[in-house]
Amino acid sequence: MKKYAIIVAGGTGKRMGESLPKQFLKLGGTPILIHTLQAFYSADPEIELIITLPQEEIQFWDELNIWHQNYIEHKVVEGGETRFHSVKNALEHVQDGLVAVHDGVRPFVSTNTLNQSFELAKDKKAVVAAVLMKDSVRQVNANGKNKNIDRSSLRMVQTPQTFDAKLLKAAYKVTFNPSFTDDASVVEASGHEITLIDGDYQNIKITTPEDLIIAEALLKAR
Repeated sequence: MKKYAIIVAGGTGKRMGESLPKQFLKLGGTPILIHTLQAFYSADPEIELIITLPQEEIQFWDELNIWHQNYIEHKVVEGGETRFHSVKNALEHVQDGLVAVHDGVRPFVSTNTLNQSFELAKDKKAVVAAVLMKDSVRQVNANGKNKNIDRSSLRMVQTPQTFDAKLLKAAYKVTFNPSFTDDASVVEASGHEITLIDGDYQNIKITTPEDLIIAEALLKAR
C-alpha cells in the first residue's frame, strides 16, 4: 500500500524562549525538522513526505535545505490556523493508502515504531503510539479540588498516528472543534476505534529548553 507521512511543523519558539520557530532550531548542528525527515526516509525511502509550514516560513525552510544539503524529496504545504487545519490542507495531497501524521519536533521516532504503525494500520485503520505514565497523576476539577488517578489506566500519546487514508480524509470533513487536540481525537469523533501500540520514551517532543538539552544527549548517545 502507498505510504504517506504528514509532518506537522507549525510551532513557534514561544515556550522555547526563542524567536526562531522550534522546528528550525539546531540539534547537533542540523535543524530539528531535517532530523525528523531523515528518520522517516531511513525507515522507508519510498514514503511520500509532506511537511506543513506557515506560509511565511516556507522560503526560509527552502534556504535551510540548501544550506544543510538536505536532498530528501518532500512536498511543502501551507499550514492552517490550527494543527487540525494544517493536516486538513495536507490531506488534499494524499490519495489511497496509509498516512502517518507526525510532529515535526519529534526527531527520534524509531524505524521500528514507524514500521509497526504502518503494518498494523493495514488492519486496524487507526493506530497511535503511546507510552505508560511514569509519574503519579492527580485530576483537578473546576473548583480546584484534586484526586489521585490510577496511572496504570493512562497513556501519554505520541506520534506517529497512522491511519487508512480514506478513513482519515473522511473524518477530517467534520467542522473543527477545539477538543480535536490530535488526529486520533478527530477519527474517534467519527466513530472509529483507536488502536494503541507501544511508543518509545526517546521519541520526545522538543518544546522547551529542557527538551533540547535532553535531545542533544540522546543524539550524542546515538
